[in-house]
Amino acid sequence: MSSREQEIRSVRLQKKSRLEELGSFPYASEIKKHTALSEMVRNFSSLVRADKSAHRPKKHTIVGRIMSQRGAGKIAFAELYDGTDRFQVIFQQDFVGKEAMKQFTKLYDIGDFIQCTGTLGKSKTKEPSLFVTSFTMLSKSILPLPDAHYGLHDEETRFRKRYLDMLMNARVKDRFVLRSMVIKTIRSFLDQKGLLEIETPILQNQAGGAMAETFDTHHNDYDMPMVLRIALELPHKMLMISGLKGVYEIGKNFRNEGSDPTHIQEFTMLEWYAAYESLETNIKWTEAMVKACIKLTGKKSFSLADRKGKKQEVSFAGTWPRVTFAELLKKNAKLDVIKASDSEVFDCALTWGMDKADAKKLGRANLLDYIYKKSSRNKIMAPTFVTNYPGDLKPLARQNPDGTAAMCQLIVAGAEITNQYAELIDPVAQRTLLERQAKAKAKGDAEAMSVDEEFLTAMEYGMPPMTGFGMGIDRLMAILTEQDNLRETIFFPILKPSREK
Repeated sequence: MSSREQEIRSVRLQKKSRLEELGSFPYASEIKKHTALSEMVRNFSSLVRADKSAHRPKKHTIVGRIMSQRGAGKIAFAELYDGTDRFQVIFQQDFVGKEAMKQFTKLYDIGDFIQCTGTLGKSKTKEPSLFVTSFTMLSKSILPLPDAHYGLHDEETRFRKRYLDMLMNARVKDRFVLRSMVIKTIRSFLDQKGLLEIETPILQNQAGGAMAETFDTHHNDYDMPMVLRIALELPHKMLMISGLKGVYEIGKNFRNEGSDPTHIQEFTMLEWYAAYESLETNIKWTEAMVKACIKLTGKKSFSLADRKGKKQEVSFAGTWPRVTFAELLKKNAKLDVIKASDSEVFDCALTWGMDKADAKKLGRANLLDYIYKKSSRNKIMAPTFVTNYPGDLKPLARQNPDGTAAMCQLIVAGAEITNQYAELIDPVAQRTLLERQAKAKAKGDAEAMSVDEEFLTAMEYGMPPMTGFGMGIDRLMAILTEQDNLRETIFFPILKPSREK
């Protein structure tokens, strides 16, 4: 806290004490029935006409936070904000009384929440206003709001104090309102497809469903290690054994990995699984669902940064193209994924910048993934479905005869937006793939999967043919709001502890 803020805080605490001495409790326990400011703004003219036709002027009550304040003496103006809109209130000594007027100008500040009752009209400058006849404090603010003109510019402060960021910047607030609308749209889309919304555990005995490092913790009562989930997948697929037509969940995942503008350790995922549906249906649903979310913005294209930070206008109109993983590496890395030996893949990874010591710890699939991300993914700007990744890279997807997986990802602006599988339902093949992953993990590949016996046992009871889908909500929102940093789409992103005293 700055010395200026400390000084203002001290003065406002004195004002709070003075209000209490005057019998005006600075934190209200009751609030009168009132009109929302958005309704007041929208219906102002009709309300004024109705009031004029009445025998006596009607009194209206509104509430809100003081966002600006000017004037002194016998007249003062303030702008209130209640979360729906802003509206001007006018205090005149002739209407409220000398002592009340003095109390407002001396003890009320920008940032305070107040309740005002009065009559409607227009100021001398023709501004729709409430001419106050009585008022009361609802909540006294102790710290000052950021300057209305300069606002919050420090990125870390904005993330740490998102509540102020939203209060002072309507575009930031609108971004999070849109996020809520997008999630509602997704829920509606999947509900209409007959999928059941579910909740599955965040604390797990064993991580699965993705390749990632975990956040580890300990269950004190059971005296056992546990991890925060890295994916929603395995419990969903196990529930599909029960005979459900389909399931979906919007929930938090946690991956203990590096941070950059496109990665964060706590993020929101959507996953869904549908029985008796194909990967082709999955792709069609994906395009329709994402386009339904895009429609909320009123746009068909977005200004997005490529991997070098250069902005490009990216269109989402038309049918989105498809390309295979192998086609991309053959074109951009001059590597034939099907024919290349392990040593050729290893050498190619080094050519694209991988450290030799790191490369020795990784299996073929992860080396290919590295080459793909360096040579190809970053070149894809317009929405494109990339299909048939290496089978070992996607051990939970159905495997094709050529060693690839029956899956795809939607790529936009060089970033993975979705993961979509024709799900592997053969428990014997699944065990083989997971055991291969476990060997890679034992050799030092920290992101490789482990064998999950509970999941494999469940599979042996029989899983229906199905397709599955995963998408990061935060990444989708970064596109829809044209943000380069995922943290701009999250209310309270993870930050190091504040250095403020």
